[in-house]
Amino acid sequence: MGPRSTATNGRAVNNGLRSLRRPSSGSTFDSSRRHRPDYWLLVITAILLAVGLIVIFSISPALSAVSRSSSNFYTVRQLIAIALGLVALVVAAQVPLDKWRQWAKPLMAFAAGATLLALVMPVNPNYPAHRWVRLGSLSFQSVELLKFAVLVWLAGMLATGIGNGTIRDLKRTLRPVGIVLGVILVIVAGVQSDLGSTGVILLIMGAMLFVAGMPLKRLLFISGIIVLCCAVLVALMPYRRDRLMTYLHPSSNCQSSSGYQACQALIAVGSGGMAGLGLGSSVQAYGYLPEAANDSIFAIYAEKFGFIGSVVLLGVFVALFVRIKQIAERAPDNFSRLLAVGIFTWFSVQSLVNIGAMIGVLPLKGITLPFVSYGGTSIIFALAAIGVLFQISRYTTYDRQRNGGMAHAGSIDRRRLRGAHNAAPGSRD
Repeated sequence: MGPRSTATNGRAVNNGLRSLRRPSSGSTFDSSRRHRPDYWLLVITAILLAVGLIVIFSISPALSAVSRSSSNFYTVRQLIAIALGLVALVVAAQVPLDKWRQWAKPLMAFAAGATLLALVMPVNPNYPAHRWVRLGSLSFQSVELLKFAVLVWLAGMLATGIGNGTIRDLKRTLRPVGIVLGVILVIVAGVQSDLGSTGVILLIMGAMLFVAGMPLKRLLFISGIIVLCCAVLVALMPYRRDRLMTYLHPSSNCQSSSGYQACQALIAVGSGGMAGLGLGSSVQAYGYLPEAANDSIFAIYAEKFGFIGSVVLLGVFVALFVRIKQIAERAPDNFSRLLAVGIFTWFSVQSLVNIGAMIGVLPLKGITLPFVSYGGTSIIFALAAIGVLFQISRYTTYDRQRNGGMAHAGSIDRRRLRGAHNAAPGSRD
């Protein structure tokens, strides 16, 4: 082999290495690279679903006695929700991720339509907010679809911006994001009075923008505007002000409507002690703790299983977050990576807010504990998101340390492993 052929081969190798290291914005889902998916993700999800079902089964007689329904009413409905959620998981796990990218705008439009439809639906006297699309005995909470649609839409838009180099462009990136943020603040936080879900969606969007490489100055500016708007929304609603005062002074508002649930949740958590009262020995579920199967289910769990059981459950959630983080780090392209980051933020923020509210370290918000709380819509879309992650895990790559210094197509450098894609070093300010 002569010098010329050696030089040619060297250039080819160098070009190949550069192409392997180049961030990818388009599709890299080559069927030849499909491998064994992350089954541990499904195992951990199944454990959380089983924990929620066991707790709901144990308190179903108490809940039924309070609501005057059949003794298995809540258990049966939870089983139906899990069955529908598993169908959504299987379907989402089979849909190619390129299809999700193509469906992003129609999905966003459908979610917006469902949200607007909920505003004109008759309300349940027990839940007077316009948050549900009701069809006879069936109800559908539109904000859960909105969470899923927002992260799919934003992942597609940001991945395109990364590929085109327009991630900093005011017109192409910040303007559509600003419009969506404004609509969510007005409709979800304002009209539907769902500030908790609004906060979750905003944090999902903020995390995805950060990972995509949005300059910190702009992110901080947008965050300041959002915080100001949220402060105004809290100040305008008396019950929100009362909840804030209850959080600041929990023991002085236990008899008021705003502080009753928070105090009863602390009683439930404290009653569990070290090992818990036992699976069939809950007291707070008999009408003392509001929303025992939904927002307050962690307090009921702590009452039954105590401090030790609570630590075990937290460990299961941490294991779930670790699996999602690994999928995000090894995702084959920017779109799938941003999807995984959005889902990670969704589940982690809701878990943190729900558990934090039950133990008194965060203000009380009407947010479910993922996979554990009673509720059909939240379980269905959470399991659909797990299906998307499962599909991503079929095509994950390995970092340089695992691959002998060689970066596979679509892999990410150490800075992007820490959270932010940045094609030009030092360009984040």
